[in-house]
Amino acid sequence: MMVADMNRLEQAARVSMSGFQDAELPPAPRSSHLSLRLGTIALLAAVALTAAWQLV
Repeated sequence: MMVADMNRLEQAARVSMSGFQDAELPPAPRSSHLSLRLGTIALLAAVALTAAWQLV
């Protein structure tokens, strides 16, 4: 599933659930996408370094 599709699904879910949300809850921070990407890159780098180390 593409990121754009996930964003559309999330937006549709928020619209459909808007009547059930508490007004006091702040919107979710968007920085989670950045931290998720950085974590994924760090994990892939660690796997690549481990594989390279095993080949030497």
